Amino acid sequence: MNALSVTKLATARIPTAYGEFQLILFSNNRDTKEHLALVMGHPEQHPAPLTRIHSECITGDVFGSQRCDCGEQLDMAMAAIAAEGCGVILYLRQEGRNIGLFNKLRAYNLQDAGHDTVDANLLLGHEPDERDYALVPQLLKSLHIDTIRLMTNNPHKIDEITKLGITVTERVALQVTPQQDNISYLRTKAQRMAHLLDTI
Repeated sequence: MNALSVTKLATARIPTAYGEFQLILFSNNRDTKEHLALVMGHPEQHPAPLTRIHSECITGDVFGSQRCDCGEQLDMAMAAIAAEGCGVILYLRQEGRNIGLFNKLRAYNLQDAGHDTVDANLLLGHEPDERDYALVPQLLKSLHIDTIRLMTNNPHKIDEITKLGITVTERVALQVTPQQDNISYLRTKAQRMAHLLDTI
């Protein structure tokens, strides 16, 4: 099997409410998904740049759904990077913890019927979390980065990234204020998926 690799396809300047970023589009030799890096400043010059590894969530990131905390975490990550003037967000195209938008919406309906996020995925024949971080080292290497401070509440993500050869010097929490529509979701993350959430 060929070693995993990524290729930069295009880069463009992206002015945002948090300042100016460079958006880089990547292809890879593993699947047909095009992953992204949102970069501010020169993180390759920092010993451990602030980094968010964010999985696509069209409902939260684009439409502002309050069923999850994804959109708020993305905003918080952009704001934190802007405050430092330097950092990276890897935007991985693995919607719905990598079960796809169709199954994610089916899972939402199961949640509305009383199941939590873990059981909804299991009822659909999926694992609670099917996300894959195998391309992360190649994406970071293409940006000349191998040591990061990772913005996450998920210790499993830290373990996976570390096993793949990335040095994580610090975990930076991204905790949102629970709301009526996501309190059950956040409790499930904390109680059944070991996420580190002090606000639950």
